[in-house]
Amino acid sequence: MTKIFIDGKEGTTGLRIYDRLSLRSDLELLTLPERERKNPVLRRELLNSCDVALLCLPEDAAIEACGMVENPGVRIIDPSTAHRISEGWVYGLPEAFDGVLEQLKDATRVSVPGCHASGFLALTAPLIQAGILQPDALLSCTSLTGYSGGGHKMIAQYDSDYRDVLLKSPRLYALGQHHKHLKEMQHYSGLVTAPTFFPVVADYFNGMLTILSVFAEQLSPGKTADDIKALYQARYTGPLVRYQEQMDEHGYLASGKLSDLDGMDICVAGNEERITLLARFDNLGKGASGAAIQLMNILIGADPYAGLKLEK
Repeated sequence: MTKIFIDGKEGTTGLRIYDRLSLRSDLELLTLPERERKNPVLRRELLNSCDVALLCLPEDAAIEACGMVENPGVRIIDPSTAHRISEGWVYGLPEAFDGVLEQLKDATRVSVPGCHASGFLALTAPLIQAGILQPDALLSCTSLTGYSGGGHKMIAQYDSDYRDVLLKSPRLYALGQHHKHLKEMQHYSGLVTAPTFFPVVADYFNGMLTILSVFAEQLSPGKTADDIKALYQARYTGPLVRYQEQMDEHGYLASGKLSDLDGMDICVAGNEERITLLARFDNLGKGASGAAIQLMNILIGADPYAGLKLEK
């Protein structure tokens, strides 16, 4: 039986992972008592006695936990931002990159992509790899998310009976263009220049919609929106990431439609001159806990979709 230690299971991502994995008969979950969860001696012991460690921690704590691992047989999955572009770590978005699935099977260090980055890279990376989108394209990306992406503090603000009236309207943030996901978005997409990025948090718990605008002249000569559709249709066949010919609901596109699910839908809208690329998923599903569970399944040789919820 595979031993799994979730370091930081008290957070939003950790709790969701723990709740799902606790239902599995093929896993043994190693846990720390609540009063001992910051005990460095016991943490080190569990980090070195498990088969897979999931680090559901802030960046500094995730780096600290990695430093505690001395057992070469322990495989680490890190959902934090700490190791997403670090050498020696496999970036866990196998649907978007050729060869990553094979790398994951033997990997000992795996980073879980950021939620916004997951949608952005699913849309851009295959296009640049295939020579459809030019690497020097100057792109603009908007991403809508539920407030659970902000962690316990933001969740408490939105759930409060006395919350600020401003929380009732969608809010644009990271106004200085320094969002923590931008580094991985540029690094793994192959873009020469990072996109301008406009993340928006809204008054619903979970769900995400990533929107990317592309002008026809940013495509390689002779390429069109039909080439993008053909690539997505061939690549994203499911069951986790799926191309959809049409994704709107009577002309509207709800960012929360895939809330509580682990899949991602990909679509192309707009027209031949102004092409709109769309990725809809759950920021807590394919954007966090669902992605971590998928990666863990691959590492231990289980069904990649075990414990995942793909349809309501």
